[in-house]
Amino acid sequence: MLPERLANIRSRIKAACESVGRSPGSITIIAVTKTVSAEVANQAIEAGILDIGENRLQEYLRKRPLLRSHRFHFIGHLQTNKVKQVIRIVEMIHSVDSLHLAKEISKRATAADRTVDILLEINTSGEPSKYGFAPAAVEDAAGEIAALPGTRLRGLMTIASLVDDPEKVRPEFRMLASIQKDIRERLKLPDFDVLSMGMTNDFEVAIQEGATHIRLGTALFGSRR
Repeated sequence: MLPERLANIRSRIKAACESVGRSPGSITIIAVTKTVSAEVANQAIEAGILDIGENRLQEYLRKRPLLRSHRFHFIGHLQTNKVKQVIRIVEMIHSVDSLHLAKEISKRATAADRTVDILLEINTSGEPSKYGFAPAAVEDAAGEIAALPGTRLRGLMTIASLVDDPEKVRPEFRMLASIQKDIRERLKLPDFDVLSMGMTNDFEVAIQEGATHIRLGTALFGSRR
């Protein structure tokens, strides 16, 4: 079933891109493998998915030796005591939600002689249960974070509200794109070009609003048990 699901996803990505004059090649699919076995994750890799996303480090580390070649994206809430492990193996950290965490990543990456790509997580929904910078606070934080050694500030991430109608979260995606544009222009960051937004329920709307990275679990792997 996975190749069929992926073909359907790619068709939907193509249609969403065409509706706003974008190239499907500008979209990176991140396969979210939470609770998915290494065997099934490998099926996604074999089908052409290059990017794997996990929000629990220990679960990923258990599977990692069994996985085919891929790029690892950390997409969940990152505790500072896990940073040292993450920065050695990660392609991009999507969920930098505080200045304190950014400084810890900088410290650990510098010590490991690495430069780690990071995204700032923004709480566009305003839900108190969600992590992330408040939209009004992120520009000032971005200026300080962009100057940290050992990190490369690449863009923004959000987790939109979970709703039945994806049109209801279009304003959240539009807000993230607007914040990204303002920060890129104000701080003159040419590499600040990533928008990680859109999941199974809403990725087409996210693409129409500028997403470059979409995080798909159920759409690829089916409902989790």
